[in-house]
Parts: sequence; C-alpha cells; structure tokens
Amino acid sequence: MATAYQNLSSYDFSSIPDASGMIFGIVVSEWNKSVTEKLLEGACNTLERHGVKPENIVVKRVPGSFELTYGARQLAENKDLDGIITLGCVVRGDTPHFDYVCAGVTQGITELNLMYDIPFIFGLLTTGTMQQAEDRAGGKHGNKGDEAAITAIKMVNSFCRLQN
Repeated sequence: MATAYQNLSSYDFSSIPDASGMIFGIVVSEWNKSVTEKLLEGACNTLERHGVKPENIVVKRVPGSFELTYGARQLAENKDLDGIITLGCVVRGDTPHFDYVCAGVTQGITELNLMYDIPFIFGLLTTGTMQQAEDRAGGKHGNKGDEAAITAIKMVNSFCRLQN
C-alpha cells in the first residue's frame, strides 16, 4: 500500500506554488461524514496555508460519493473556478456496491478532466475498512484532503503556464 511508505500530508512547503490568486471548488460527500469532513478540513486548511483566501473556496456537499461527478460538473458550469477537488470515502462492504461506486466515480472524474479546461482532482478514499479511512483522514497516514489540495494547486499552476 502506497500510504505505508508516504504520509499523505508530508510535502516540501517551499516547492508548492503561490496559490493566492486561485479559486477552487470542493465537492464533498456527506456519506461517511466523520471521514469526509476531516478530508474537507485538510483540503481547506492546506489551500489557505498556500495563499487561497477562504472566500475563494466554494464548498458544495452531495449525498454520496457517486454524486461527486455531478456536483463537480455543476460547479464547473456555474462558477468561475481554477480547479475542482472531489472528496469522498467508500468503504468496502459485503456487496459489489463498492466496486460500482468506485468505478463510476473514477470514470466520471476522468471524463470531467477531458471535457473541461480546468483540473478535477480525485480525492476519493477507497478503503477496505473504516479504520483505513480514518488513518487517511488525519490519522497515521496523514490526510488525503491535504494531498488533494496540493495536487490542485500544482495542476492549476501548470495549466496556467500552458495558457501563457
């Protein structure tokens, strides 16, 4: 497992571009709220540490992880954003539901990245147990929300360079 070798919250602060002029949308699932709210907190705190003003972070909640793609598309079509972060948590259960949700969200986020001229960041935890999810939402493996925010800043910075 990759996070056994790298903490999701560890990075070289000085290597991250200034994000003070950037505007981000975050779509977060309400399902597994105890985990997703920690992911959201991590993402917002990391964006702000790198210069994003709180008023330049648009947060929208959706009922479950499967709805992340619709929420992200709606943000892209209705707000002037530099990038969109999707945050959710799916824990494997006894039915194939996990596989369908994870595959659908993965495909949906990929399609959004190909359809729009802004990056959509995949911040979906896909774990075998709730403990694994908690370990990746501010626990012993760091916070996937931090990682998603750093990825968003880097992608927007790279994308802006291409435009100039």
